[in-house]
Amino acid sequence: MGAYTRSMVSSMATKKVTVTIPEELLDEIRADAAERGLSAYVTEALRFKRDRDRLLELVDWLQEEHGPVTADERAAALAELDDLDAEHERRHSAGEHGGEAA
Repeated sequence: MGAYTRSMVSSMATKKVTVTIPEELLDEIRADAAERGLSAYVTEALRFKRDRDRLLELVDWLQEEHGPVTADERAAALAELDDLDAEHERRHSAGEHGGEAA
């Protein structure tokens, strides 16, 4: 979790609740959550789930308004993401080797 999210969580009003989590899942996430704490981990997971649900609602609405995304549109978007990832990696590598990032 980034510093911004961590400070946002710590500055928000909180309420203690009880949840039931399968024991094997709890065992798996405890190691990942150890440094920041289980509450922060669960809060972040719930935020991601809420945000994903909202995005899915937006996608559904956009598809109702404009029709589904075609295979060609999807391929073009994925190619653009690949280009962005490559550019990010190039800038990141240049920054690590003393180069100046744009």
